[in-house]
Amino acid sequence: MTRPALVIGIGNPDRGDDAVGVQVARQVADERLDVLALEFDDPSEALDAWAPEDTVVVTDAIRSGGEPGDIHVIDVLGQKLPAGNWSAGGTHALGLPAVVELARTLDLLPRRLVVVGVEAAQFGHGTPMSDAVLAAVPAAVDAVCTAIDAGKGEP
Repeated sequence: MTRPALVIGIGNPDRGDDAVGVQVARQVADERLDVLALEFDDPSEALDAWAPEDTVVVTDAIRSGGEPGDIHVIDVLGQKLPAGNWSAGGTHALGLPAVVELARTLDLLPRRLVVVGVEAAQFGHGTPMSDAVLAAVPAAVDAVCTAIDAGKGEP
C-alpha cells in the first residue's frame, strides 16, 4: 500500500501571516484524499513526522525580501534553502532551513521534500493574515498539489 503524501503546515494561527502554512495544509487536506496533513508550530517537530520513503511538502510563511504573497517553491533534494532570513522572521525556535540541513546531515531526509514558502509581512500576536498573504493561499495550495503530483511517478 502506498503511503499518502505528507503536507506539513508550519506556523502559528494566532500570529498574522505566520498562519499561512497551516491554512494551506488544511485546504490541501480538504481537497485531496491522498494526503496526510500535519500542523506544527516549530519546524523541528517535522523531523519526527516523515520517513525515508515519504513524499513531503512543507508550507510555511517566509521573509526573503520579496513582496507579501509571493510564493517560492524549492525542491530541497536538488537545492538548499536560502540561509539567513528565509524563514518566518524569528517566530520559530529553529528555522526551516536549519531543520532541513540538520536532516540532510543526519541522513533523515525523505525521498522527496519540497518547500512552498509564502512571503509574509506581519507576525503580530492576535492579528489576522494580511490581505496579500490571504489572497496567495489558493496559489500556494495549487503549488503544494503540483509538488505532490510531480512526485507520484518517482520510485
